[in-house]
Amino acid sequence: MNKKLVLASGLALVLGAAGVAYWQFSGAQAQATFRLAKVERGNLVAAVSATGTLNPVVSVQVGSQVSGQIKEILVDYNSVVKQGDVIARIDPESFALRVNQAMADLEAGRATALTQRANVAALQAEVSRAEVALGEAERALKRNQMLVEKGFVSQAALETSQSAVATARELVKTAQAQRAVGDAQVRNGEALVKQRESQLSQARVDLERTTIRAPVDGVVISRSVDAGQTVAASLQAPTLFLIARNLTDMQVEASIDESEIGRIAVGQEATFTVDSFPGRTFRGKITQVRKAALVVQNVVTYVAIISAPNPDLTLLPGMTTNVRITVASRDNVLRVPNAALRYRPPGAAATKGQKGSKGQPADGEKGAAPKGASGGNAAQGQATRERLTRELDLNAEQQAKLEAIFRASGEKIAAISTDDPAQRKKEIGRLRALARVEIAAILNDEQRARYQAMAPAERGGGAATRGTVWLSDGNRTPKSVSLRLGITDGSYTEVLGGDLKEGDAVITGADGAGASRKDAKGSTPRFGF
Repeated sequence: MNKKLVLASGLALVLGAAGVAYWQFSGAQAQATFRLAKVERGNLVAAVSATGTLNPVVSVQVGSQVSGQIKEILVDYNSVVKQGDVIARIDPESFALRVNQAMADLEAGRATALTQRANVAALQAEVSRAEVALGEAERALKRNQMLVEKGFVSQAALETSQSAVATARELVKTAQAQRAVGDAQVRNGEALVKQRESQLSQARVDLERTTIRAPVDGVVISRSVDAGQTVAASLQAPTLFLIARNLTDMQVEASIDESEIGRIAVGQEATFTVDSFPGRTFRGKITQVRKAALVVQNVVTYVAIISAPNPDLTLLPGMTTNVRITVASRDNVLRVPNAALRYRPPGAAATKGQKGSKGQPADGEKGAAPKGASGGNAAQGQATRERLTRELDLNAEQQAKLEAIFRASGEKIAAISTDDPAQRKKEIGRLRALARVEIAAILNDEQRARYQAMAPAERGGGAATRGTVWLSDGNRTPKSVSLRLGITDGSYTEVLGGDLKEGDAVITGADGAGASRKDAKGSTPRFGF
């Protein structure tokens, strides 16, 4: 009897606990309500955010080419200068003395040259005298030869005449050699004069360089010296001033992460703000994307130059800017809130679509393919090339360059040796981003604009991302809908495909006792555009 009583009591307790649990669960479900948002049409703008620094378009460092003590400073910070204006002076005394010394050396050289020319004239006279003596000796020899034939003089007299002629000829040669030496001395003196003239010119140039002049029109934004300070110009010229050529035309040097550089191209619109003027937005355009990579603590960035008109001189050099670059825009497209893409009801399993919404490739999409899986990629690459050729109207030269870019990119991807899937995917993304930059470089302005407006898959930048939203049909069981997604502005995402239409109510969260704490988890999906 006691055993039956114990069993009955246990069964009653179990049934009671189950009833309480069912009552609590049913009550929680009854109390839970969904937060809804409607799918609507609107405009989307995808942008890349970065930080940068304001700098003048042209800034000139003014230095000194000579060493000495600063005697006078004629400008200060913010001074407006014109090209050629005197902005500083170095003590010129020692340089003036060098000029005087060079002038004295030049005069001495000229006097030496005059002396040497006079000496050459004297040597020329000696040559003439020797030639006259030679002529006289030759005439005497001829007379003696005639007299010897007639027997009027002896043979000894003839031999004496012959000796006299030979001696006279040697004297002529000696005089001519001495005159050649004199000519050489004259040329040496003239070269010395030219050397002294050059030394004088150099001394005058150095003296002129003691006067520091503004090389361009602009504003002095930095002064590094004071009067009385000594500057030493040895291996490089010391910087005295920094002059900004035109502060009404500035530029932002923005640091773009390597994962985003493939989306940046010359001509894109950009806006930026500075902390000094909160609430004010400045506008510009990308004028240059520098290919030189900057590596700081293993973080790779590239510099994009953004024009920054500054007609009212509000912006100052060195200001830190928060840059937003518009990389794509869509008008009147179907869009869904990002909160709906992050929501997942309690107990729902992660689907392939939801994996795609977190930045992973969904079914059939292009990702980090395993080694050797090149057949599908080759076919997809061929289709992409044909699409770009058709939609961008590429000429023959551009088609050849596009083919070379795709071939080189494919070879680099095939040569990736890492076995780490995450690292391989990152490397593939980097190579594709670089390929997109190279493709944009071969296009004209109109083609580049169309290329930037194309969807990621259409321009070879990766397939569209997939995601999942949940619809409320009036009861407690949400319905999942898989979507193909395009660009995002951080709040809304473009819907490219899926069983979703304008006006549908999507779940963005749940309220009440039964709401899952996981509603707010996750992050904004990162898309391939």
